[in-house]
Amino acid sequence: MSGHSKWSTIKHKKGALDAKRGKVFTRVLKEITVAARMGGGDVAANARLRLAVDAAKASNMPKENWERAIKKGTGELEGVSYEDVLYEGYGPGGAAIIVEALTDNKNRTTPEIRSFFTKFGNELGASNSVAYMFVKQGQIVVEPEVSEDKVMEVALEAGADDVKDEDGAWVITTDPNSYQAVKDAVDAAKLPVIEAGIVRTASVRVQMAGDKLKSFLKLVDLLEDNDDVQHVWHNADYDEPDE
Repeated sequence: MSGHSKWSTIKHKKGALDAKRGKVFTRVLKEITVAARMGGGDVAANARLRLAVDAAKASNMPKENWERAIKKGTGELEGVSYEDVLYEGYGPGGAAIIVEALTDNKNRTTPEIRSFFTKFGNELGASNSVAYMFVKQGQIVVEPEVSEDKVMEVALEAGADDVKDEDGAWVITTDPNSYQAVKDAVDAAKLPVIEAGIVRTASVRVQMAGDKLKSFLKLVDLLEDNDDVQHVWHNADYDEPDE
């Protein structure tokens, strides 16, 4: 995505998601359950769980909701068993797409995801057919009114890899293993955060416009609306279409 409206668009999307808070809560609770099952229920000692709990807090989820999800993950309460699934493929305009999902039934989820790609004349790819173009990074986006010196001081001292001005905001990038330490430092300094988390950043970008962009955005919308999908990553660059 490109253009000065990138982070304002994210805020707009967050507002739209707030209107569908039930769906947001469901996705976060799934992630908390899986994280607790895989790494235990101690938030301080389980990095994946801590990230998920941060997401729960950011979405204003009641504490009792995410605490119950942790107990379901650790087996203290009965719950559904979910598994991580990664789907890869190319969409309209040749954009590479990675879909991260959590599902209790791959026999349901896989055909649904495949049908979305097929709808736009594309197919799911084999493992690592596009994933090799993406690298995992920690990313923390800070509001632009904070001075560059302040952001640099807090982030780099905490172990961040880089701080840059991107589309009207400060974007802090980190190694995934350093993400939580940097995020804690940013929070302690009370820097206003637009969004934060572990992302997949593409090494090669594809410019999108016109009808191909419209089709691409429709595909992404279908994927993101699926109840089992947690994240959709892609390498498309485009200016936000007019509302």
